[in-house]
Amino acid sequence: MVVVTELEAVTALRAAGCVFAEQEAAVLIEAAPDGDALAHLVARRAAGEPLEQVVGHADFCGVRVRLRPGVFVPRLRSELLVRLAVAHAREDAVVVDLCCGSGALGLAVRRRRPDIRLYAADLDGAAVACARDNLGDHVYQGDLFDALPPLAVDVLIANVPYVATRHIPLLPAEARDHEPRRALDGGADGLDVFRAVVAEAPRWLAPGGLLLSEITEAQIEPAVAAVRAAGLRAGIERNEDLEAIAVAGMR
Repeated sequence: MVVVTELEAVTALRAAGCVFAEQEAAVLIEAAPDGDALAHLVARRAAGEPLEQVVGHADFCGVRVRLRPGVFVPRLRSELLVRLAVAHAREDAVVVDLCCGSGALGLAVRRRRPDIRLYAADLDGAAVACARDNLGDHVYQGDLFDALPPLAVDVLIANVPYVATRHIPLLPAEARDHEPRRALDGGADGLDVFRAVVAEAPRWLAPGGLLLSEITEAQIEPAVAAVRAAGLRAGIERNEDLEAIAVAGMR
């Protein structure tokens, strides 16, 4: 039997370039039932697989999100979308997590507002299976709104891919090599999928309904222009602690 000690795990992770080797080793040790399993988990992480995919979960916004290999790992900055969604949702609000990935954002909103009606959708089959692990019912597979049943949406969280194609090679290897490209690549300026969502959003939003999406500083001007062109009232929200920017569009 191969036995990996905590020191050996830390040493292997450091050698692989993991900056937070001690903390990651502790997470792997907690997840491993025995030494053989720990050796396997350490090897996967040392090979560059995201820690969250290795252990099968991510802690995001106060909830533990189940993850599967090849599914987008929720980012801390996306907590801004959760906060904004929770602030806008009222009792019995219809909330949609579009391009949901693991369903982390919808799960976090529902944890804070259990009285909402939550729906989620993604194009990727692995992501849909993962989201069903986390959310249960009302998770659909398909291309953007085509996946959904008829709804009058009060809060539309659309954490769409928004990395410009030319920037994909600059991403950390664990994202570039272990997350689906279509969960990252937003086209020439990163806003192709966003524009598609915004163009259709007015048909889905209830009066007073709110669209929320994550963007970068460089995308603010074209994103706001797209929201206004769709006939929605545009706004920008920032959070320096989370290093996050969100664009909002209200019907």
